[in-house]
Amino acid sequence: MARRRMSAAQRAKKAAESLASFVVAAPSSYHAALEAARRLDEADFTELQERDPWTKASGANYVLRDGAIIAWRLPEDVTPTTPFAIAGAHTDSPGFKLKPAPDHEAHGWRQLNAEVYGGPLLNSWLDRELEIAGRVALADGSTQLVRTGAVARIPQLAIHLDRSVNDELKLNKQQHLRPVIGLGNGKGALDLVADAAKIAREDIVGWDLFLADTQEPTIFGDAPLVSSGRLDNLVSVHAAVHALIETVPSGVIPVIVCFDHEEVGSATRSGAGGPFLDEVLARIRAGLGATAEDIHRAAAASWCVSSDVGHSVHPNYRERHDDDCVPLAGNGPILKINANQRYASDATGAALWHGVCRNAGVQSQDFVSNNSMPCGSTIGPITATRLGIRTVDVGIPMLSMHSARELCAASDVDGLERALAVFLAGGWPEHS
Repeated sequence: MARRRMSAAQRAKKAAESLASFVVAAPSSYHAALEAARRLDEADFTELQERDPWTKASGANYVLRDGAIIAWRLPEDVTPTTPFAIAGAHTDSPGFKLKPAPDHEAHGWRQLNAEVYGGPLLNSWLDRELEIAGRVALADGSTQLVRTGAVARIPQLAIHLDRSVNDELKLNKQQHLRPVIGLGNGKGALDLVADAAKIAREDIVGWDLFLADTQEPTIFGDAPLVSSGRLDNLVSVHAAVHALIETVPSGVIPVIVCFDHEEVGSATRSGAGGPFLDEVLARIRAGLGATAEDIHRAAAASWCVSSDVGHSVHPNYRERHDDDCVPLAGNGPILKINANQRYASDATGAALWHGVCRNAGVQSQDFVSNNSMPCGSTIGPITATRLGIRTVDVGIPMLSMHSARELCAASDVDGLERALAVFLAGGWPEHS
């Protein structure tokens, strides 16, 4: 009996549900990288350790570094000059990170002392149940991922005590954003972490711990829409992972790289400004017996697609967007363009991306900022500068970027994954 093909709506819902489960499993960048690895394991990828020798490269592999992961699959027709098809994303999201002295007490309330990480929309974090998640370093030299479940909340000031709050809310990052975790002289932050991880408090000697919203993603509406924390940029991580799993490459080496620390500048060993991707690509080439000439030839023929979210036109703030470029949620992935190279896209990148979307049967649209609005940036320009590989910046349009709860269209989640799958398989337009 012939297998029934899914409709576009069914496909979008399936993609959204898979993304939702990914977000739930990934309250921190470390968890995101590990969840990506788990899904790759299920697809018969093999984990490699950076400290071990890599023999002649073959099959499908991945390597983890802190909160980052790189994975690739070698085609049967691979040669030393086969170009790379690289899909890049980032695993971290804006929020709060626990300080070295994470406990605070004031007027009978036990609180957390946290530092703002990146550029979160601060008011969106108020009155939400938060968990502590990340990694701890133990006295024996090992590390362990941890998550506590809901233990904290940043309470708003009642309107009765500030009648102007609806007109001019101002949050002092040091004074007003300390989460409450309990009353009296109870357990502190690391005690809660130790209990959740089933380890002794005294064994914890270092930590990279963040706050994460515990509300699970919601899929709603007849479109449907996806409301969730950390869509920036787990939507791209999820799409890249599943695109690679689904890829049967020919004529290219598909690679996905999910960096950490994009929200704070990328200048770390596991960020786009560090050597991680360069080192892994060099080891892949070495396993293929590539000469220096081969490496340069392959790089000149390679492409990198940097995928991160962008802004959909906001129906309540139309004046904040460009007059003529009006990307809308549900109308497909976006090509991100900026004259000052905050994005790496250029004419050839536009031809590549729109051609890939066409080959995938996916609608695409352009994004550019209003001239009076500052433009953010991505891993794209950093990767292009480090590697010299042609790079294009893409993503999906969304609302409430950097909020504790962001909003996108499920059809765009599916469209991005389908486009990346075609890109990673080598389905590029002719002459790319």
